[in-house]
Amino acid sequence: MSCDNDLFTNYFITQVVAAEGEQKASRALKEAADVMAESPAALQLRYLQTLNSISAEKNSTIIFPLPINMLSQLMKK
Repeated sequence: MSCDNDLFTNYFITQVVAAEGEQKASRALKEAADVMAESPAALQLRYLQTLNSISAEKNSTIIFPLPINMLSQLMKK
């Protein structure tokens, strides 16, 4: 029976630690969202940083979404 109790205790501790990690991660995500909401430039820089990381991992094609009005201006030239 002691072995079963140890397994239960270890499982419980693992779940608590995982929950605490999730809580910290969600707080950090909220703080990052608050900072980016205050600065559109920060969001754009993060977007470009993410694209840079993706392209550095392997040879890949990145498709940039463009607003229709910007695309139509490019087509006229």
